[in-house]
Amino acid sequence: MKTCGVDIGSLETKVVLLDDKNIVDYRVGRSTFDFKRVGSNLFKDLLEQHNLKKDDVYVMSTGYGRNTVSFADDRITEITAHARGVQYFYPEANSVIDIGGQDSKAIVISKKTGNVIDFQMNDKCAAGTGRFIEVMAGALEVPIQDIGEIALKSNNPASISSTCTVFAESEVISLFAKGSKKEDIAAGIHKSIARRVAGMAKRIGVAPILVFCGGVAKNIGVKKFLEQELGFEIAIPVFNGKSSAQLTGAIGAALIAQDQHNS
Repeated sequence: MKTCGVDIGSLETKVVLLDDKNIVDYRVGRSTFDFKRVGSNLFKDLLEQHNLKKDDVYVMSTGYGRNTVSFADDRITEITAHARGVQYFYPEANSVIDIGGQDSKAIVISKKTGNVIDFQMNDKCAAGTGRFIEVMAGALEVPIQDIGEIALKSNNPASISSTCTVFAESEVISLFAKGSKKEDIAAGIHKSIARRVAGMAKRIGVAPILVFCGGVAKNIGVKKFLEQELGFEIAIPVFNGKSSAQLTGAIGAALIAQDQHNS
């Protein structure tokens, strides 16, 4: 039987179809306020594309909105799903950092069992998340997809001391008024995110191989500054030559669905 992982994130919904642990196809769409409908539509589109019916697929949901997926056969936490998903690409993975739209997570995986043995999560504040970057990109008046590259052009990152998104935005505006360069402010923003997330990750003892996933993993500036803070290189999943960092939760859910169905 084919399996499907549906990862309803706060900003984007990901749906992955597996057949015997091979990725058949996937869909990604903005969650919007109606993420229940978005997840259902993406799933239906996959079924139609591959001439499948719901009864042909065992569905596992995960993520922020996992309980809204009415067509799911079961549900799993995103912590467990991401840990399993990164091991699809890196079987020897020891740790995970996942930065999504509304939260960031650090996960440590047992080398013996492949199961999660510890994790830390920041879900109370937007600092260190995709939303933080989105607000800062708006303050800098640059496209969010470009802010990482702009940050890497800096030789003198500005100091961003505020950990609150609202105060950090005010700090960015103040730096502009003082004549700071856009790339230096962008670098300071990325360094602030990396310092916050790396501090959380270090508390639970992350180590290589560490896999970076979530939508923010597409930001090369965050990756670079995280590596500087941690002191080692981090890996990003790739499928068919493209970053698949956003798909690890959905992939993990689909793999766990296979385990359950086959047991």
